[in-house]
Amino acid sequence: MKRRDFILKASQSSLAFSALGLCAFNGFEKNRILEEDVFSNEFFFKISLAQWSFHRSLQSGVMDHLDFAAKARSFGCEGIEYVNGFFKNKAKDMAYLKEMNVRANSEGQQNVLIMVDGEGNMADVDNKKRLKAVKNHFKWVEAAHFLGCHAIRVNLAGGIDKADAVKAGVDSLTKLSEFAKGSNINVLVENHGGFSSNGEWMTKVFSQIKNENCGTLPDFGNFCIKKDKDRNCLEAYDKYKGMKELLPFAKAVSAKSYDFDVEGNETTIDYLKVMKMVKDVGYKGFVGIEFEGHGMTEAAGIKATRDLLTKVGKQLS
Repeated sequence: MKRRDFILKASQSSLAFSALGLCAFNGFEKNRILEEDVFSNEFFFKISLAQWSFHRSLQSGVMDHLDFAAKARSFGCEGIEYVNGFFKNKAKDMAYLKEMNVRANSEGQQNVLIMVDGEGNMADVDNKKRLKAVKNHFKWVEAAHFLGCHAIRVNLAGGIDKADAVKAGVDSLTKLSEFAKGSNINVLVENHGGFSSNGEWMTKVFSQIKNENCGTLPDFGNFCIKKDKDRNCLEAYDKYKGMKELLPFAKAVSAKSYDFDVEGNETTIDYLKVMKMVKDVGYKGFVGIEFEGHGMTEAAGIKATRDLLTKVGKQLS
């Protein structure tokens, strides 16, 4: 059966889409599902899949980076969020990036953003190191532009004194977003440990940012400011307060998940409460599934997160 005919038949099956809810498979012919994007229009947000959800499979070699788009489609997602660490040496490899585009397009997936790690600390007290970190991100801005993404996610780490880190962060983000402006790429900061997991500190940073293509990527679960050597959280920030503070600057959202109860609810995060906050600020973009738990398989965790987002989306519609 041709894929187009298959999708037409599947769109008429409540069994096929009852769990997926909002899957429109963008990238295929616009009129293939009852001539309307009925699923993508059902909720105020669209669902993407963050590549980190498959970090165990990718790091072990069980899964290849280029197969990520097909995996995302199999879970009914509309977009994909890459992690640069899984194609670290390919930022300037046009043939490889072109193949990533081919894979995404063939699976009807929209390339949403690249999460950039390991390129230096952009709130570093050492200006020379900090400015080098800013330049290290340039190639990922260019790669994101080539892939058709709307953003890169960066880390605002390296600060020691809060006030000094604010100044350094503002300067770094201003320089990087100025560079990214020409490529129509947003520069987004995730709450990702240290000062960045402190909502008040992030507000001080972004209240001083003037470039419209610079904002936040609020993550539901990354509000641990300090960890011990065994990665146990020593200092945590209130996640709901933090989300409220980060959301006004949001240009992307990460639905972090760890574990689920028998009713399918995340055991540590009130998804209905958080997603209502997301809706209340007028956000209408992608919400990226980012399963990080260990009590179930990656596939099961992704499916559980997708189903919970679908359930919550119905409640808020």
